[in-house]
Amino acid sequence: MESLNFLDLFQGINTLVQGFSTDPKIAFGRVFLIFLGVLLLYLGRKGVLEALLMIPMGLGMATVNAGVMFFSVYDPASGLSIAASQASQLPGTLHVAPLAQDTDALINILQINWLQPIYTFMFSNGLIACFVFMGIGTLLDVGFVMARPFQSMIIALFAELGTAMVFPLAVAMGLNPGQAASVAIIGGADGPMVLFTSLTLAKELFVPITVVAYLYLGLAYGGFPYLIKLMIPEHLRALPMPMEKTRTITSNEKLVFAVIACVLLSLLFPVASPLLLSLFLGVVVRESDLPNFYELFSNTVLYGATFFLGLTLGILCEAGTILSPVVLKLLVLGILALLISGIGGIIGGYVIYYWSGKKYNPVIGIAGVSCVPTTAKVAQKSVGPGVIVLPHALGANISGVITTAIFAAVYVAYLQPLMLKG
Repeated sequence: MESLNFLDLFQGINTLVQGFSTDPKIAFGRVFLIFLGVLLLYLGRKGVLEALLMIPMGLGMATVNAGVMFFSVYDPASGLSIAASQASQLPGTLHVAPLAQDTDALINILQINWLQPIYTFMFSNGLIACFVFMGIGTLLDVGFVMARPFQSMIIALFAELGTAMVFPLAVAMGLNPGQAASVAIIGGADGPMVLFTSLTLAKELFVPITVVAYLYLGLAYGGFPYLIKLMIPEHLRALPMPMEKTRTITSNEKLVFAVIACVLLSLLFPVASPLLLSLFLGVVVRESDLPNFYELFSNTVLYGATFFLGLTLGILCEAGTILSPVVLKLLVLGILALLISGIGGIIGGYVIYYWSGKKYNPVIGIAGVSCVPTTAKVAQKSVGPGVIVLPHALGANISGVITTAIFAAVYVAYLQPLMLKG
């Protein structure tokens, strides 16, 4: 019997050692992503980043780059079988094969890769985004928007600055219009909308765009406070909001608003109707006194979908996928879109500040970037002691979801027919 090679026994180490000689970029990328995954998990645990997303994403990222093994019977990337005469050792994992297209190969890897059913039946078709939106809808009190509709929508529109500006920049950097629109939507800070847009307009870059988007959404929680301190002086951050005479908005009024908004926006932008229905269905359940449905959507559906979303995103951060040359452009454009949108939101806050006679705290502007409810919490944490801005911030936050849906729908409605013709 032949002696067993140590590296053959421990294949994760074997693929890494051989990678340093055959493809050093991927090997070093694996090491970097393992440490990055552990760092994201740690920062999520400490509360610096969004724990619900970063903890499963970080562990998944570290694990998928550690657990690479050799295959000799089929291509682990596509799921296609390899002829015996052409058999060679190909590195891959037992987690997910995002590039699988062939029907027989897909059925095969559904039995082999443990997260493949989640990816194929929930992630790659956008279903998981709808589930997340259903859960988010149950948490949204649209009364915050109804109490201050004009202020909220003005800030939300300013906070789409990155969504608008990065599109032509991305085209200038060599991306096609569909890819450019998909990465520009990152500026709206709405993960499900990015998933939906990239799935529709840039399927070939769907995985890296979605991974980049959610990675940056987690970082926004830690980065936006510094942007606020840079753009807003301390005395304005400590500005107390004036007392307002606002009447109580009833559940019936909120229900009517949700129904009208859902139907009207679906009439205008039918391409985004599944996400709009999911979001406002959650709102309707919240306002209809359906405790069983509310418990289901706000807990089981939302947190279950968020967990598997984060875990799947982490697993998709495999070095061979992430270290594509085009991903560097996505990384630059994605952070630029979020940064410009954050600046735009704060500019919107300043607009309302001057419009109100210098009575409106401009920090609320950051909440127009629609990472619900993260940026609203960032706004509240960034103001002075005793200053309450959360109701206003939540209004801008919820309006940001609506404006991002509109921008995504406009991009898809305009570009998809052009791409089909081309």
